[in-house]
Amino acid sequence: MEWSSEGLIIGVRRYGESALILEAMVPGRGRCLGLVRGGRSRRNAAFLQPGNSARLVWRARLEDHLGTFTAEATQLRAARLLADRPRLYMLQMLADHLRLLPERDPHDQLLEVALDLLDGERDLVQLGMDLARFELFLLEELGFGLDLASCAVSGRNDQLTHVSPRTGRAVSASEAEPYRDRLLPLPGFLRADVAAGAGDIASAFALTGHFLDRHVWAPRQIAPPTTRDWLVERLG
Repeated sequence: MEWSSEGLIIGVRRYGESALILEAMVPGRGRCLGLVRGGRSRRNAAFLQPGNSARLVWRARLEDHLGTFTAEATQLRAARLLADRPRLYMLQMLADHLRLLPERDPHDQLLEVALDLLDGERDLVQLGMDLARFELFLLEELGFGLDLASCAVSGRNDQLTHVSPRTGRAVSASEAEPYRDRLLPLPGFLRADVAAGAGDIASAFALTGHFLDRHVWAPRQIAPPTTRDWLVERLG
């Protein structure tokens, strides 16, 4: 078995004295792992870093084997991201989120969004908005998407201001009023292309964090990314 494609490196870990296990998101193939022999050499270690992209050739005797990677750098981002703390933490958070996806299950649109976040120029407000949208999209890709199209009670598709923490369905302002203390605020920018108001980014992260914890982190008994708390505080 053999295939070749460009992939985004999202993780590396040592294996033996000189090798690495490389983890990458690959278009059409999803999250893939492979052994890189000599991956800890000076030449390879310089570019086999999370955030960089590489041309990967994967080989294995059988499809379900771990396989081996050979890699050649195509886009180096790690050094630039290391010099910018918010974007370095963003990279680490994105990698942790992408690692939640099943192995070898394609999620090309999510990968495109991640690459755009890594390569695009954004101020901190826009970065916060787009990271919250990424988490909302991640929930959908994992099968736990929220229903923000219309009110769960009235069926209206306007003035949606809250979300039920139990069902993940939107609730309109009038229907939410008696239960505001039990509902999660729904920032408008998660439904439409509008600017974030005061407190909206923090509310968006609270919303996505609630459902990530309910459906993903708690059931898998894993902690949220440590970098996420810093980003929520800084960007929110």
